[in-house]
Formats: sequence, structure tokens, C-alpha cells
Amino acid sequence: MAAGGAALAAALVAGAAVLAALLWRRRREAAAGRVCVAVLGDLGRSPRMQYHALSLARHGRGVALLGYLQSRPHGDVLRSGSIRLVPVADLRGLRVGPKLVQYVVKVIVQAIQLLYTMLKMDRPSYILLQNPPGLPSIAVAWVACLFWRSKLIIDWHNYGYTIMSLSHGRNHPLVQIAKWYERLFGRLSDYNLCVTNAMKEDLWVNCNIKAITLYDRPAPYFKETPLELQHQLYMKLAKDYEPFKPRYATESVSSDAEMSAFTEMDEESGHVIKTRGRPALLISSTSWTEDEDFSVLLKALEDYERYINEGVKLPSLVCVITGKGPLKDYYNGLINKLHFKHIQICTPWLEAEDYPLLLGSADLGVCLHKSSSGLDLPMKVVDMFGCCLPVCAIYFECLHELVKHDENGLIFRDSNELAEQLKMLFLGFPTLEGKLHNFRKNLRASKQLRWDESWDQTVLPLLGQNE
Repeated sequence: MAAGGAALAAALVAGAAVLAALLWRRRREAAAGRVCVAVLGDLGRSPRMQYHALSLARHGRGVALLGYLQSRPHGDVLRSGSIRLVPVADLRGLRVGPKLVQYVVKVIVQAIQLLYTMLKMDRPSYILLQNPPGLPSIAVAWVACLFWRSKLIIDWHNYGYTIMSLSHGRNHPLVQIAKWYERLFGRLSDYNLCVTNAMKEDLWVNCNIKAITLYDRPAPYFKETPLELQHQLYMKLAKDYEPFKPRYATESVSSDAEMSAFTEMDEESGHVIKTRGRPALLISSTSWTEDEDFSVLLKALEDYERYINEGVKLPSLVCVITGKGPLKDYYNGLINKLHFKHIQICTPWLEAEDYPLLLGSADLGVCLHKSSSGLDLPMKVVDMFGCCLPVCAIYFECLHELVKHDENGLIFRDSNELAEQLKMLFLGFPTLEGKLHNFRKNLRASKQLRWDESWDQTVLPLLGQNE
């Protein structure tokens, strides 16, 4: 028995020695411009990190895109020969003892798992890491960079401890530990990017971290959707979602017309038109988390229904709320209790390629994102603006860096204000006059900077500094 144990120990030591030798050999290999783009989250729901990977690939870099593979990434990522997906197993099913113990165990296991995954990869020149989540990924990425002699770039989307405080309160010991950790390990990075000028200033003043602002910008495929593509999308969605099916035939419909709730196509000529008396299409997207209170929208929709019942000439509404997240079932329960005659609500999860098409087809976007830190901006609004889609957005501190009230959209503070804005914007719909049309004209004329141009101006110079 003792001899067997000694043999096992010897084998483990020998295996560890071989692994160490292999890692040391790979540590000495040239990085050849490789970059690890990492997020301890779902890659399919991390568009900014996918954009980073695509921009790096466009400039000839080999990219390891590391994260959870719960949702399908965009087709451009999957088709790129320069981007390799590096999956990390999600540990959500870990259940050991009290919640605090579960959390500590999960962080330790994640740290070991993430470090092992990073050290298995070919040596990168840089690790570009999304924060949040930063616990334990910032510390692990720093250790990996020490081993590889690589540079660590943190892309600050928000502060993790402020998100944690939504559930636990700002004074909870876990939140205070997370705040200390984030500020301490954040300083160990070589370079830092952030999403707003307000965050750039806060990082410097409160964390002594110098960052460069890289605003979220829409990718090229966020644009207005041609009518023919709109029709194809509506017909596809009508197979699964009732609000996209035609409610009734109109006078203009011939016997051989193919119809959705919004469009009709003559099957002989292939000509597509918008149906008379069509509903307005309202869209919002969400991660269904605590920082978005969708009861505000639901209450505004109740008021909108009341306006119609009182005789105000407003269109029927189809309200589409896309996304996945922990509170989706809760809000679906609230939605199911509503009994509207003039409003239909559906909550689909769209394929990555269909989401920009739907934004480019909609009449108005609504954003209920309230930043937990007051320092980040909602990427969904960036995408909506890329599609020239006007937006009603709920107020928070730095929203003015993106939404210009009465120019490209409207800012509201509560459900009553949102309901009044919906009434004002949709009065006389679908007229080509009024504020809704003017907002869209302003967005078309603004010629917004796109992601590729912004990235080339901001990030590309960083990557060339030390190679």
C-alpha cells in the first residue's frame, strides 16, 4: 500500500514537472501579436468584447476569445479564421452550504479554472479583460500576465461592487471587500479603457487609475432595415410570436399577398408595402437585472391603453422586450396579468443576426437602464442610434453623454412622464411629421462614428507601443 502511494506521488511530481517544463518552454516563445480577449460571462451577450476581437482580427492579430458559451456569438466572430473561442465552464450549479460559503467556494474554483485555462493558451502579447465581472478575473489575469510577461488591459464597463450593492446594499461586508479588491487589483493593469468620460474621471480621482475613454459605438450591421428584409424578419418571427401575425385583412390586400402584422408582400411581383392601420413597433432590450425596472414601462403602457380607451387617436402597439436574465420570469408573470386590447407584448430571445434587423425596423426604442454606478452608458441605446431609431430613456447622471433630450430622443424620470412621451410621439402615427420623424432625421444627419473607426483611433495605438 505504501509502495503504491509512493509510486502515485512520484507520478504526480513527474507529471507536474513535465507540465511546468512545457509551460516554461511556451513562456519563452514569441507572442507573435496574439491577444486574449476575456470576459467571465456569456460571450454571446458580450457584444463589446466580440467587437474588440473582430477589430483585432481585422488588423491581423490572432485572438483567443475566452468566456462562457451559453449564447451563440455573432456570425462574424464564428466565421473569422483569426478568432479562436476558448470556452470556460459556467459554475452556476455549485451548491455548498450557506450562500456566503457558496460564493467563496465559487470564486476559488473560478480562479483555479480561469488560471488553468489561461495558462493552457498560446502566450499572448496582451490580455484584454472586461470588468465587471472582475472577481476573481482581474487578479487571475494579472497573475497570468506575470507568468507570460504580457500586458494587461482592463476594459471598465462599470464597477462590479456597485452591481453587487443592488442586491446586498452598499455597506454589506462583501460589497466593501469587492470595492477594495477592484480598486487594488485595477491599479495593477498596464492600460485601461472605459466607456464614459465620467468613469474616466472617477477612475483617476478615486482609484488613481489612468484610463482612455472608448465610447460604445454601433457595429456596421446596426443600420436601418430595408422594407423587404423587414418583411422577411416579421414572417420569421410570426411563426413563434403572435404579435407579428396579421390581425385582419386590409382593403389593399389581394388574395395572393403574404402578410405580417406590419407588412404585406405581393407574391407575384415581390413588392412589399407597410399595411394600412399597422401597429407601432416599440422595442426594448434588457438583461433582466435589478438595474432595470420594467414595471415603469408596464405602468406607462397601462396609461397608453387608457388614452386610447378615452378616445385619443393613437395606434395599437406591439412591444417587444428582448434579452435573457434572472428576472425575466418575474416580469413575464406581471405581463401575463395585464389584459390589454390595444397592446401586445412579447419577450423573445433573438438570434444575434436578427436583433439589429429588428432595431432597424422599429418605430421607437425604450431604455430603462439605470447605471448602478451612474458612470456607464447603455449599449442598447448606442445600437438603436446606429439604426437611426429614436429613444425614450430613463434619467441617470451621465446619460447626457449619449442621449440629447429633444434632439435624438427624450429623457423621462417616471412612468407618467414616459406615458406622456409615448402619447405625444405616436399621436397621428404613422405621419411623416412631428417629433418622432424629426428625431430620426437628426440621427440620419448626425453621421455617427462607428466602432471600427473609433477603435482604430483609440485602441490600436496602445497595442503598437510596446511591441
